[in-house]
Amino acid sequence: MGRRFCVCVRDGSIYLRVTMPSASTTAIASRPMSAKRRWKAVTRKVRELASIGSALVSTGHPYMAHIVPMRRCNLACTYCNEFDDVSDPVPLEEMLRRIDDLGRLGTSVITISGGEPLLHPDLDQIIARIRKTGAIAGMITNGYLLMPDRIERLNKAGLDHMQISIDNVMPDAVSKKSLKVLDKKLQMLAEHADFHVNINSVVGGGIANPQDALTVSQRALGLGFSSTIGIIHDGSGQLKPLGESERGVWDKVRQLTRRSYSRFNHFQEAIANGKTNDWRCRAGGRYLYICEFGLVHYCSQQRGYPGVPLSGYQTADVKREFLTEKSCSPNCTISCVHQVSYIDHWRAPQQTTITPGASGSSELVQIQ
Repeated sequence: MGRRFCVCVRDGSIYLRVTMPSASTTAIASRPMSAKRRWKAVTRKVRELASIGSALVSTGHPYMAHIVPMRRCNLACTYCNEFDDVSDPVPLEEMLRRIDDLGRLGTSVITISGGEPLLHPDLDQIIARIRKTGAIAGMITNGYLLMPDRIERLNKAGLDHMQISIDNVMPDAVSKKSLKVLDKKLQMLAEHADFHVNINSVVGGGIANPQDALTVSQRALGLGFSSTIGIIHDGSGQLKPLGESERGVWDKVRQLTRRSYSRFNHFQEAIANGKTNDWRCRAGGRYLYICEFGLVHYCSQQRGYPGVPLSGYQTADVKREFLTEKSCSPNCTISCVHQVSYIDHWRAPQQTTITPGASGSSELVQIQ
């Protein structure tokens, strides 16, 4: 069976999904789409296209927000700085207030992050509240806690998108997010999920076998999912160039997903070559990262800036940050911020600058 193509939208980005069933997965990948699943896919695409249209018309609202319902994770990947093993879940009432605040700002896409979101006991209600605001509901998970009944609950809650990162084929000291462990979970998703699933593989520092990324991507496409590949960044989200073998694998994966991937991740070409990017980061405006304490940050790697409560964040703050240049942007590898900022790459030159992490960086400097 050859490749199949269909137009899709992932977290607001338009792309062409390529499905490549293998002999071992054809039965799952080619499972007839039920009327219910087909209708959900169509309505999801309509909502996503509407969100892009709204973003093109107005710059006064966030396009995407990542929100953390708990910092605790059931894994401990050595390269990750976004988890602990002690935190309690954020109380449901507080999470609902934060979701409503994002709705008040007009946020188009709200993605639940972590830690591990599936550890939160009230996750289904959080997802349902996201949908109630009119936003597209996404989630990033390690997938370990997925079972058929849990997937069905996510369907009922209204989840639109799920992303799982798989770092290797066999678990090692760096990461337990391996294809060997998660393959059964992927098959469950292919069988039961009414939401879109993306599998992200990685290359870069700490990954012992770069070739694993190609294997992971092929398996994802074979199951009918979309597939992306990322470059591991350092502890502040900054550039780490690829070695020769890593670059070779990265090129092969991009060939598999060229139509769906390269257009919205072209910035990674410079990263792979150890070069900087000239772009306008809209973090704090188009993209918000909301930590477990309910504070607004530029991204997961620049926590503390601006570091103010979401409850007091206003449209004026969104517009100010939209026009504020971040000094960390040339070496940034954070894909979600790049992709969201791409919507506005053609307009609104930034008039002020800020240097996260520098002494006195909370003060904006007017560019002459």
